[in-house]
Amino acid sequence: MKKSLKNYFRGNKKTLFIFFVAFPLLCIFFSLFIGRYPLSASTILKIIGSKFTTEPENLPPIYQTIIWNVRLPRIILGLLVGGSLAISGTAFQSLFRNPLISSGILGVSSGAGFGASLAIILFNSPLMIYLLAFAGGITAVLLSYLIGRIYNTNPTIMLILGGVIVSSVFSSLISFLKYMADPYEDLPSIVFWLMGSLATARFKDIMIAAIPMLVGITGLILIRWRINVLSMGDKEARSLGLNTSLNKAIVIFCSTLATAGAVCVSGIIGWVGLVIPHIGRLLIGNDNRLLIPISLSLGGCFLIIVDNIGRILTGGEIPLGILTALIGGPFFVYLLKKTKGGAW
Repeated sequence: MKKSLKNYFRGNKKTLFIFFVAFPLLCIFFSLFIGRYPLSASTILKIIGSKFTTEPENLPPIYQTIIWNVRLPRIILGLLVGGSLAISGTAFQSLFRNPLISSGILGVSSGAGFGASLAIILFNSPLMIYLLAFAGGITAVLLSYLIGRIYNTNPTIMLILGGVIVSSVFSSLISFLKYMADPYEDLPSIVFWLMGSLATARFKDIMIAAIPMLVGITGLILIRWRINVLSMGDKEARSLGLNTSLNKAIVIFCSTLATAGAVCVSGIIGWVGLVIPHIGRLLIGNDNRLLIPISLSLGGCFLIIVDNIGRILTGGEIPLGILTALIGGPFFVYLLKKTKGGAW
């Protein structure tokens, strides 16, 4: 069953096109209907069409606000964030040849969390939260890289150990900031940000975060065939004429950009970068030329669907980090039982 499914996806380019393009578009369209304020399909089509016609439709202003200021930016940001986390996780898992690695392995998430927590306490400005969260994520990766070069042994293992150390340190610093924060104003904001959410999504947020995410995504897509070579091991990659140090640095840089750009606007959302690559491997195998685009599409759609569930499941809004853990954990166990490790 697994082999026939893989062969079907590998040999059917139309199906791959559906996953890569049509499926995200369908998720975006149907997500426009979901919310506390019901809108019909004709109303939504009129609202979208009014942006491209000289004669605007005679619709209540609240309809325009719901679609253009609330739902659509949230959906687009979810697509970008989910795709960035998934594609980064895929690249890291292939690069380090470890199926348990996710997009935050080098401390990006914890570093961004520290930066955001610091910004909430000192400035409480959305722009400063984005900037310091992004800076914290980049700083964490740089520290992981420097720690990994302290001892001249297996660079891959040392880099992962550096990420574990940096993540632990920044997690402790986050706890310290939570201890020092105002329990009535700053602390709730820090806790909610760390749980992950797209509730504050606006088009200006997309403009800020889209640049590093798109740069990272584009870079990984362009060099995805080289990730195949790197996943064979350093000796094999060098024998094929590949500069392993340079190409590893490019993969890490692009993955870090995509992850940091995602985390700085959405908070810490786990499991996307761990589970989605395994689903992609279950469908099309380990070929990163296909796996990376498919992971990008699946990750974006997964986060949109989870965000829709979080918005309608209760009277309030469930943070994304909680839902992705509740869904991703059991589903990852199912994947392990289903594939018996064969998807890797």
